[in-house]
Amino acid sequence: MQPSQAASTEIRVIFTAEQIATQIGVVARQIAAAKLDNLLVVAVLKGSFVFAADLIRALHNVGLSPEIDFLTLSSYRKATASSGTVQILRDMELLVADRNVLIVDDILESGRTLAFAKDLLAARGARAIRTCVLLDKKVRRAVQIDADFTAFDCPEVFVVGYGMDAGHRFRELPYVGHVVKT
Repeated sequence: MQPSQAASTEIRVIFTAEQIATQIGVVARQIAAAKLDNLLVVAVLKGSFVFAADLIRALHNVGLSPEIDFLTLSSYRKATASSGTVQILRDMELLVADRNVLIVDDILESGRTLAFAKDLLAARGARAIRTCVLLDKKVRRAVQIDADFTAFDCPEVFVVGYGMDAGHRFRELPYVGHVVKT
């Protein structure tokens, strides 16, 4: 267990930095094996930024050189539960038409954000769209979607760290953890 910045909050580690690094290497090899030419990696911000950065470096280590762009979507804002509506807060700059696209997100839970991103890029003419998530929370989804590549199955708790936040806090943690109020 790691103490957080606030004296009354404790964070229980679920996946260590070492476990995450190992699993990202596994996922990068799986993506490389899919032989996706003309690859564009689209990181869904903000939560995936740490995962996306490490994954992109791991992709380089297995011989891939994708282009990278970012899409900022939100269905949470400052809440700990999805609002049910996905909004584009910042759009991409690169064109996706006739490209193989890999959407990278932090967590697959309700499915709304990933499905929204996938539908958006399909409408823009992507040749093929694959999805990659750090965490797959096996809950009843609001939208039927599965990730093509997953690093970890996630327990049914609210998670922070490794880019994911609670009210804009805890993104800096090098591990994935669960906030426990004390």
